[in-house]
Amino acid sequence: MPWKHADMVRWLHPQHLIRSGMDALVASIFGVRADHRLIVAVGRPQPPYFDYSDEAAGEDFWLDYVADTGDGWNSTYAVARLLAKPSLELKDPNGDTHALERGRILVFGGDQVYPGASRDTYEERLAQPYREAMSRSPDPSPHLFAIPGNHDWYDGLAAFMRLFCADRWFAGRRTRQSRSYFALKLPRGWWLVGTDVQLNSDIDVPQLEYFRQTATYMQPGDRIILCNAEPAWIHAATTPHPRGYMENNLEYLQEKVFGRRISLFLAGDLHHYKRHEDAEGRQKITAGGGGAFMHPTHAPRALRLRDGCEQKKCFPDEKTSRELTRQNLMLIRHSPFFGLLTGALYLILALSAYTELGSHGLLNIHEALRQLAASLVNRPMSLVVGAATLGGLVGFADPAFGRWRVPMGLVHGLAHIACAFLVAWGAMYFTVSTLGICAEPPSPKLAAFIIPGANACAGGWTHMWAKFLLGTFLTFAGGFLVGPFVMGLYLTVSLNNFGAHSNEAFISLAIPDWKNFLRLRIDPEGQLTVYPVGLERVPRKWKATHADRYSPAYDPDDPQATDPILIEPPVRVMPREQAP
Repeated sequence: MPWKHADMVRWLHPQHLIRSGMDALVASIFGVRADHRLIVAVGRPQPPYFDYSDEAAGEDFWLDYVADTGDGWNSTYAVARLLAKPSLELKDPNGDTHALERGRILVFGGDQVYPGASRDTYEERLAQPYREAMSRSPDPSPHLFAIPGNHDWYDGLAAFMRLFCADRWFAGRRTRQSRSYFALKLPRGWWLVGTDVQLNSDIDVPQLEYFRQTATYMQPGDRIILCNAEPAWIHAATTPHPRGYMENNLEYLQEKVFGRRISLFLAGDLHHYKRHEDAEGRQKITAGGGGAFMHPTHAPRALRLRDGCEQKKCFPDEKTSRELTRQNLMLIRHSPFFGLLTGALYLILALSAYTELGSHGLLNIHEALRQLAASLVNRPMSLVVGAATLGGLVGFADPAFGRWRVPMGLVHGLAHIACAFLVAWGAMYFTVSTLGICAEPPSPKLAAFIIPGANACAGGWTHMWAKFLLGTFLTFAGGFLVGPFVMGLYLTVSLNNFGAHSNEAFISLAIPDWKNFLRLRIDPEGQLTVYPVGLERVPRKWKATHADRYSPAYDPDDPQATDPILIEPPVRVMPREQAP
């Protein structure tokens, strides 16, 4: 049976939260103690480089780069379909039209699948949409190379190695690498190097030796396109003490092995488009728009990098990014199952401090607060639950807050506790005073209800159970609705005012739009030009083309979808005469 087209990953679904946490924990433990790259380096030989230098003699040489791919089918297929087309004619913001040819090589830049790597997940979220975009290609078939990101490492790299490092075919493209890193010798003195930084921005020793060997084949005037899974330049610029990024093997690789030969840095991991440029024309491009949920562009903010590179373009722009952040105020709409967690939290808080408030309205708020205070004093467990809530949300607060981290975590926690009190109070008032359940004077013949603090009522045990069950249900329902709003408000304020929680604020929204990939051209004179392709709104509806296996299986059937464009005019990488 055919696979069902996958929806975007709902990261705040309790199931995904638990699974992602376990995957990250297991990967961090075994990634350090059982590094798969060390085993592969011994058992899988690989040439120091794959040679494409003699191709396209006298003609343009094209290659494609895409990162952060396999999420929802709509977004992943929309990008795969554009990559599969033999050519594209796109307009840039100046109104000029450019003809772009499909790349002879396609490079996957990391995090090929979400939420975590497995054989079935790769098949459903990556292989299927790419096969439906192009299951076969005419000779000469494009070649495919890939580097892993942290999500590819969640199964120890097993599924990645099987799919990309076994000399097999993938969606009409042939894979050639046998390790998770590689080097390509391109025409006219250009090289492309793909690294595997595992989970800790770390280059293992065999990989360093491999690239040292590759460097011996480079001529003095050669230049390099370096592909990393993470934009270390942005992390370094936005981290107060970036020792983890500035003093590791990746830095050593850039400074000591390849040096000033590197003219173009490419990375994914952040799911948007950002380009930084230095005075010499050296480019650092983050292009993680292959299908994964969108990340904001206004945070983390890195207008100027530590090496002097300045931000020249982002997609979407920062104003749009801020507006999209406000969608968190309707978090329940984007992540409805998250309400299960807040509903359970509010119910636990209410039960731990249970007291009779059903007969008190807003005019008696002072009495309601007095009874709540008495209940907290008499029940130490309520204090433990409250302290645990505050501690957990302080720990959840983003380190990007700096000195505001603890205050923001406390405010967030107190907001949930206050809302839990109001929701439970409202639930009991509605049950007792509005519906009249257990509103009669208590009978002296009835013992107190099983929960301390609850009064018996004239209706007997039946009414007491009805009051308890209905109050419990309404409290949970109120937490289901109110809790996500409080969380969404916290995320909106955090990101738009403090630049914090950039990841959490957008995994909650799972926005499939604002996708991008790069098409690169090396002209006969050796000039490298980057064409950043953008897709503002991906189609949600499709129609079958009934075409052959060399063509996309579906075309857009959504009038609200936008056509692909060039995000900015073509970007010329450091001219050859300026290269070291």
